[in-house]
Amino acid sequence: MNEPEVIDRILTETKTIAIVGVSANPDKISHRVAAFLQSKGYRIIPVNPTVDGEILGETVYPSIQSIPEGFDAVDVFRRAEDIPGVVDDAIAAGARVIWIQLGIVNEAAAARAEAAGMTVVMDRCMMAEHKKRWG
Repeated sequence: MNEPEVIDRILTETKTIAIVGVSANPDKISHRVAAFLQSKGYRIIPVNPTVDGEILGETVYPSIQSIPEGFDAVDVFRRAEDIPGVVDDAIAAGARVIWIQLGIVNEAAAARAEAAGMTVVMDRCMMAEHKKRWG
């Protein structure tokens, strides 16, 4: 699940990331991670049902299902108890990767994602993992 070669492959092959739970507040870690990923050339798609308009110049969608275009990965900033619903949405949308941020663990949801053919990274920060590899 969190093997270095899997993380390397995800960070190298991923182009577009739906970021679930991203905040419009620049002081929040979800916003900082999204801004970092965007600065490294990833296209971000913000997902937050409480925000209208844009975050970091990208249209915000209320749910994964409402995103009208394809994406490679889902990066999740939600509480552990919310992960099963996000996983279900990601599976339904055909996402290949679900990345559950540092400090968030839901083994049952991760197992369901893997059973559906998704690659799962859990309890890791996408920004920190990128910085470890490439700065």
